[in-house]
Amino acid sequence: MKAATAVLFAYHNVGVRGLALLLAQGVHVPLVVTHGDDPNENQWFDSVADLAALEGIPVIMPDNPNDSLVVEQVRGCRPDFIFSFYYRHMLGLELLAIPARGAYNLHGSLLPKYRGRVPINWAVYHGEAQTGVSLHAMVQKPDAGALLAQEAVAILPNDTAHQVFQKVVCAGERLLLGVLPALLAGTAVATPLDLSQGSYFGRRRPEDGRIDWRSSAWQIHNLIRAVAPPYPGAFFVLAGSRVEVLLSHFRAESARSHAASWPCIYWEEGGGCYVDCLDGQRLQLRRLTRDGLVLDRAAFCQWLGDAPYTLNFS
Repeated sequence: MKAATAVLFAYHNVGVRGLALLLAQGVHVPLVVTHGDDPNENQWFDSVADLAALEGIPVIMPDNPNDSLVVEQVRGCRPDFIFSFYYRHMLGLELLAIPARGAYNLHGSLLPKYRGRVPINWAVYHGEAQTGVSLHAMVQKPDAGALLAQEAVAILPNDTAHQVFQKVVCAGERLLLGVLPALLAGTAVATPLDLSQGSYFGRRRPEDGRIDWRSSAWQIHNLIRAVAPPYPGAFFVLAGSRVEVLLSHFRAESARSHAASWPCIYWEEGGGCYVDCLDGQRLQLRRLTRDGLVLDRAAFCQWLGDAPYTLNFS
């Protein structure tokens, strides 16, 4: 029986694992379409282009995948399938019409929830207890085509977005291993999505990491862990300095300082740095920098003193 042929649009760790899995399952991949790396982005993830080179697969990195030359190159591969694994550009209808057996995208949420960009970060930001990965048919509208399969992963209260992303990579591989045989055999069943039960989110920018101290301890914690490294990180400006909060820990503890001073920041003797928030809960800030330098207890007390320091709302 002739092997199925698939053109792959892919990037990031999900793209790397997806390409490796397709090849391991005997799918012929004559072309990989990926991105050039953004020099302003922290490159902590694996390279689809590197894996494709090891496998001897041609790679292109167009600025616009819907350019007529790209469309003709994809059409020339005569693919049975197009797969998109964490590829960041929308594929137009001309591309989606090429594969004889459909075009499918692997998305990092439990669709129809968190359609759009950076879905894992948004799920953590909103304090969700779970997210997951979904394989769905691609249509002109983003993350809106019929669902083939999905798998959930837990988001624990102190998981960072990066930790959740690692779970999603593994879940995506398991999902593809489970559904790919039926997809290749033509027996996979797709279920239409009810988009009214979900929502669409755009990209996040470094400025979106600014902490609003009017929020509850839980909301502030969710922001910090949603953008914790390797993402740009949360921050606030205090006494003329930029303070970055790279990690936090939430235990649903009551505030310790006098209510009149909330929100306030202090370093507990023999313990860590805490913020008593407006909702009467306190939050531990585990990794801080001030103007790019590590902020420990000695540096903190030298800067702000050893009494609780009231925070402004900027």
